Amino acid sequence: MEDQDIRTLKILEEIDSDNSPSQRDLASRLNISLGLVNSFIKRLANKGYFKVTTVPRNRVKYILTPSGVAEKARLTYEYIQYSYRFYKKVRNKLKLILKDLEANGNSHIAFYGAGDLAEIAYISLQETALTLVSVFDDKRAGQNFLGKKIESLANITMSAFDKLVITTIGVQEDLIKEITAKGIDQKKIVFIDWK
Repeated sequence: MEDQDIRTLKILEEIDSDNSPSQRDLASRLNISLGLVNSFIKRLANKGYFKVTTVPRNRVKYILTPSGVAEKARLTYEYIQYSYRFYKKVRNKLKLILKDLEANGNSHIAFYGAGDLAEIAYISLQETALTLVSVFDDKRAGQNFLGKKIESLANITMSAFDKLVITTIGVQEDLIKEITAKGIDQKKIVFIDWK
């Protein structure tokens, strides 16, 4: 599924909610520029997915049309299919990686990242004899992740693990530098190709 389709779906979902969001609200919620939201709004209105009406105080309200409801339903179905395929692909990759770690004599692992990918990794971990000893994520430090307290990367040297599995998507070179700067051998870091 393309980014444009995902943004279109999110805009249609926001418009269909009772909030009647402004373009600035949409830009903030979708983490995209105001100009890009404006462009999407014009394109979607021209396609007939919603009508634009004015309400008091010079505000506009967007009303989803039947074709907009149909497009939202189509995109929702496509997104669910995309998410399911992505889940299965990631789950299979993780299962192979974790089984390989187990076969090579590793027993204690840690995760870096406590988001959705880490949850999929945790599910895959249950099919092995590996033990999750720590979860690191600076953005969520102090919170809980499936019964484990999420720690800051600053505490990584206090954890005894055989391998650190990176369960985030992002710039890996910067992350390697940050982790190795804490004294962790690069050979202990396991990256997963999410593509």
